[in-house]
This record gives sequence, structure tokens and C-alpha cells, in this order.
Amino acid sequence: MSGLISSGRGLILDRDGVINEDVGYLYRIEDVRFVDGIFPLLRAAKAAGYALAIATNQSGIARGLYTEADFDILMRWLGQRLAEQGAAIDAVYFCPHHPTEGIDPYRRTCQCRKPLPGMFDAAIADLGLDPAQSWTIGDNWRDLEAGEAAGIAHRVKLDPTAGAPHMIGGRWIAPSLAEIQRLMRLTR
Repeated sequence: MSGLISSGRGLILDRDGVINEDVGYLYRIEDVRFVDGIFPLLRAAKAAGYALAIATNQSGIARGLYTEADFDILMRWLGQRLAEQGAAIDAVYFCPHHPTEGIDPYRRTCQCRKPLPGMFDAAIADLGLDPAQSWTIGDNWRDLEAGEAAGIAHRVKLDPTAGAPHMIGGRWIAPSLAEIQRLMRLTR
């Protein structure tokens, strides 16, 4: 992944449903379809000095549907595609666990599985992020709950059915990544 950013600003993104379409337990490169608007959003955030991180639950590993090696291969490929688009990711965090389903040693309660903040806490520490200047984008409420628990000030749920961007309980809901880019004031 790319070098660290010193601005303190970070953008922590869920993977499935935000970066790529959620096809359910994605681990094969041929199944990747990028969400419309992801490249311009990440390029603009990078240009504005944001560190970019991915925080993703990957219970497919716990369930035995694919391995950590499969995940790593996909993420290296995904990272290369993003970097080619001027949107290099600074760090990737993933939780391979599930509290009740799956195989040992992955079937366990952990602090990294969203909605707990473990992956966000790690990103804040590793990348030197200031939570008050940082954003998180997810397609599920648990993504935003994890960001909130870690103190991330700006939380946005990507929901194509949302209509115009609006707030609910201190969290933004927006219908597209282009609208989120506008919310972040990254549109020129």
C-alpha cells in the first residue's frame, strides 16, 4: 500500500457495497464490479490529503468459503486497480471472525468485527488519523456504528434508495458516491 499521510485526515471505507458491488462473500477477481463513482471519490480524497483505509468484515473466511490467502490475492489485485486510478489505499484491515458460525480458529468473539471499533482504532493509530477530521463510508449501519465507537466525526451510509442526502441521528445517508464526494467538499 502507499505511504502514510500526515494531515490527520482519513477516509475509512467498507469494501463490499462501497468500493465494489456486494455480491456476497467476494473472493474471486472475476466477480469484482466497482461501485460507480469510487475512483473519482478516492482520487479527490487522496488529492485533498486524506489517508485511505479499508475496514471490512470477512466472515466468509470464518465460514470456510475462502481462505485468508484468497482474500490477500483479491486485495492485492484490488489495491493495484485502485492505485492505477490514482487512488492508492494506505492500509487494509479485515476481520476474518464470526462469533457463532464457522471453523476454528475463526469462530470466536473479537474486537475487530464491526460494529466494534477494532479495525478503526488500528487505522487511527497506524495512520495517525484525527477522528475529528476523518470520515467513514459504509453500506450498513454496523459500519457507521464502528466508526462512531472509534470517534470518527463524519459517518455516511451509502444507500441508493436514499433520495437526496440527509441526516439521521448524526449520520449522513446519501444515494451515491458522487453525492458523498460533494458532502466531503471534494468536488471542484
